[in-house]
Amino acid sequence: MTRSKLLSAILGTALLTACGPTQVVVTAELTDQGAEARALGDLEIRMFPYDRDAIFDSLTASASQPEPAIPDSVLDAQNQVAAAQQSWRDMDARWGVLRDTLQTLSEELEDLSRAQAAYRPLFREFGNKENELADVERQRDAAFENFTSLQSASMDAADQVRALRDQWADDAFADVALVMSLHERESGLSVAYDTTDASGLADGFAVKAGDYWVNARYELPYTELYWNVPVTVGAEPAQIRLTEANATVRPKL
Repeated sequence: MTRSKLLSAILGTALLTACGPTQVVVTAELTDQGAEARALGDLEIRMFPYDRDAIFDSLTASASQPEPAIPDSVLDAQNQVAAAQQSWRDMDARWGVLRDTLQTLSEELEDLSRAQAAYRPLFREFGNKENELADVERQRDAAFENFTSLQSASMDAADQVRALRDQWADDAFADVALVMSLHERESGLSVAYDTTDASGLADGFAVKAGDYWVNARYELPYTELYWNVPVTVGAEPAQIRLTEANATVRPKL
């Protein structure tokens, strides 16, 4: 069954329910340029009956000290690490192609005798590819050393900033659980939880009608995608899609 048919079946079943909680279906996927959508499985989804970001913003504004900022130097260092990692991966992929090419040429040479006309040009090509492989291998190893060196320095700087921000958050957000509990009680609704399956589908939400914020985060190598999507749930089933388009990209220390 395709995802669209599955969603239709789920929503159709819920429509038969005349009363009671409303079913909410959440799908999560990423779309890489020029590629098919990639489902985000095992993603924890929460539906809050209040805007948790607004609560954190309020506590941040009332904190005795401003939140320690992430220095541009730390963010720039992370960008350099990401670029260095990609450079190393590109060189490693090129090395792999050359290695496979050499293997193919070697097998072709084994099937030829030195007296055959095709042998000498093929042998020269093998020698050229062998020299190229050695050059690429040196470049690959240098790129890896550059990547690991930058990564180590970046992690040290990020650790220092993280420690300052964590210490500040412990004080500024000391009462956040109590504040959220009061907002939940005032709403008359409850927080709902579910996790997406391998197809990026979370269909275990059954909530009372009202205003909610669909919350999730997905970690990337150096950043994270964060969702805090408002939705008003009525009597009819609802479907929410989480994609890059409605996510906020945040730095990850």
